[in-house]
Amino acid sequence: MPATVGRRMGRLAPVRRVLSGIDLWVVVRVGIIAVTFYAAWRAIEAYGRFYDFFDMKIYHGAVVWWAGGNELYDFIAPGMTIGYTYPPFAGILMMPLALVPVEAAGWVNVIASLGALALVLTALLAPIVRRYGWSLWFVVGVATALATATEPVRETLGFGQINLLLFGLIMADMVALRWRTRGRSSPLQGQLTRFFATGAWAGVGVGLATSIKLTPALFIVYFVISRQWRVAFTAIATAVGVTMGTFAVAGRESMTYWTSVLWQTERVGAADMTPNQSLAGVLARMYDSVSAPTLLWLAFALLLLAVGLSRANHAHADGDELAAFTLVGLTTNVISPISWSHHLLYVLPAIIVLFDATLRRRDASRGPIRRPGPAAAGFAALTGLRTPIWFPALTGIRHALAALGLFLLFVRSPIWPYEHQLPQVSHYADGLWGALMENSLALAIIVLVAALPWRPGAEPAFYGPSYAVGNTVLRPRARVNSGLGAQRAARIEPAAGAERAERASK
Repeated sequence: MPATVGRRMGRLAPVRRVLSGIDLWVVVRVGIIAVTFYAAWRAIEAYGRFYDFFDMKIYHGAVVWWAGGNELYDFIAPGMTIGYTYPPFAGILMMPLALVPVEAAGWVNVIASLGALALVLTALLAPIVRRYGWSLWFVVGVATALATATEPVRETLGFGQINLLLFGLIMADMVALRWRTRGRSSPLQGQLTRFFATGAWAGVGVGLATSIKLTPALFIVYFVISRQWRVAFTAIATAVGVTMGTFAVAGRESMTYWTSVLWQTERVGAADMTPNQSLAGVLARMYDSVSAPTLLWLAFALLLLAVGLSRANHAHADGDELAAFTLVGLTTNVISPISWSHHLLYVLPAIIVLFDATLRRRDASRGPIRRPGPAAAGFAALTGLRTPIWFPALTGIRHALAALGLFLLFVRSPIWPYEHQLPQVSHYADGLWGALMENSLALAIIVLVAALPWRPGAEPAFYGPSYAVGNTVLRPRARVNSGLGAQRAARIEPAAGAERAERASK
């Protein structure tokens, strides 16, 4: 018997060795991510709608129709009056969808979109994670799970939309600007390596996104206003080059789109439809009309355009490129005649900006270190905390509540219980409260355009790229946006300056 027991225990030795190599905290973190994804799935079931790859069926049917030798923009989805509305370049990119069934195409889009979302969240959260020493993969895993429960992400995935892929292209330019500012390669490296590693390609993402869908063109306007000339030129050259190349490949479809289809706004839908959470949709529903009053919409759209671009320019000058990009994206959602609820993805970086603003305010609230009393000294000896620090509990509470409220609003998405459609049902059928809820997402976006804070010095854009060659840091002439920007840079980024000085002295 003892020999038998010994043999059985010997068989368990490899299992013990495997288990001993597993970090318990890794298992716990994976479990938390799994639970968060499960909670997100339940939230989608509770607050989402019936998703059957509705838009993907239109894309798939259109490219199959086109591949069969028919005119792309003559396609009308069976049983509907909706056709293909994207530029022909997008149709060329979607052509491989014709090789697989529509369900497979939808799931491929889901996987690619989730990958793009995870990459974007990694880029946006990495500076915060590095600052506090958190686990990047754990934070991104939880954030990705939480993001999938929000209205724009779940609608994009469920309907088979391409918004997350375009979102990734645009935010890639923000990452390129970050790399271009800080410098990531040596002058001794190859030109191709330097082109990618130093972010010299900034603007390509926006140019490609504009070629696929026109609304990202507002980012080019932002680049011009903020005097980022090279980025603006790159974006314009990319968009024009791709469009001209499409004329060479699909000339008939390109001519049809730019001369006819582009101006047929009825192909997209009526302005008063509940999922249209733009300014035009709000005004149409307020007037209980199928379309918004043209002059009133133009007046308010121009006002919000000026506010959004002005605030984005100031955020860029103060060194917060993420807030600047977020403001431009939110402004695009507001002023576009049609912004379906799955277009409102820029609420995600807005939540991150508010969350980081909360953390920064709490860090800044740490008061002067005072001499501890006997009780505090005993507590310090017991816990290893040598100096107690005064930490006001309510510091940053406004931004924290705004981030939490924004997240819950876009998870709950109260527009759907009050969905109405003219002429069958008035938009005031449920009273003023129903009208408010039906416009709630659009109103939140408008408030963010006017009030989203930015974080001075969060993404410094005041210095030219620096390159490390051996133990020496080479820094070209400083790039300063304005005198005021230079003063703010010196005032709000002492830590970064000290870090650069220390790096240069090593």
